[in-house]
Amino acid sequence: MRQVSILGFPGALASAITGMIDLFRLAGVTWARIQGTEPERYFEVQLLTEDGAPCRCLNGISLLADGSFAAHEPGDLILVPTIGGPIVPTLDESGALLEWLKRQAAEGREIASNCTGAFLLAEAGLLDSRKATTHWGYSALFQQRYPQVDFHPEQLVTLDGPIACAGGGTAWWDLGILLVERYTGAQVARELAKAFVIDAGRRSQAPYAALQTKRYHQDDAILALQDWLDQRYARPLGTDDLVRQSGLSSRSLLRRFKAATGETPQHYLQALRIEAAKSQLESSRLPVEQITQAVGYEDVSSFSRLFRRQTGLTPSDYRARFGR
Repeated sequence: MRQVSILGFPGALASAITGMIDLFRLAGVTWARIQGTEPERYFEVQLLTEDGAPCRCLNGISLLADGSFAAHEPGDLILVPTIGGPIVPTLDESGALLEWLKRQAAEGREIASNCTGAFLLAEAGLLDSRKATTHWGYSALFQQRYPQVDFHPEQLVTLDGPIACAGGGTAWWDLGILLVERYTGAQVARELAKAFVIDAGRRSQAPYAALQTKRYHQDDAILALQDWLDQRYARPLGTDDLVRQSGLSSRSLLRRFKAATGETPQHYLQALRIEAAKSQLESSRLPVEQITQAVGYEDVSSFSRLFRRQTGLTPSDYRARFGR
């Protein structure tokens, strides 16, 4: 039987801990009970904290720990849940946990994080030159702090050797199913996903992302241009228009816009139009053809391809999932 250790720390997200405990402990169990067959457990799960005391989670719930992470054998897999509180103070207060993670990684343990838990892995240096993801809303902070990470904020789950990361919120469901499959095989993972009614086919968190994170910078000229684009994204706009409005040279505009937002001006304009289309798909029943024109495109098929490339969904699929 595989041993899984979940790390508890002050301000962790309770559901990312208890949910993973349920998922791993019931792999091979819930489906068997549904089918009326003999259950077979595949995992033992323990919750470890720095001193073995209960884990005081963000929502005020205290979860009893099975012991301290320093005194217990972590087993096959270590799971780092979501940082629910302020990220940087949590990192500053997690020196012992970071050193312990470094030792476990050096010994070849498999380690996975959910959501902002990836900050702890990156802070410990475990994600250097590795593929990783985290909650899309903290992607700018993550990239700023850890430029050495091969960062993919659009992906829901990343797997690079012994290290796995999940994106925002309840992406731990997807991470858990992937890890169960890795240890027990596809059949057990599929049965677990069915028993828990999990859509295990999700691969991207791009549909959930908001463009607002591209404004977390201090370049006043680029912020002013972004404000201007907010009002005019549906108009035909070329690079020359953006250069004139910004008052910068073409070369300076490209360099500063990329440094501030991580995007070229034209890619940012595309993203603005996609964001506007997402809003209309969520809140209206307007035909896709009409929405396409309203956000600045003429050809519906080209727009649909662009929309799918940016979000991972067709406009119709996006409306079906998020429409009110």
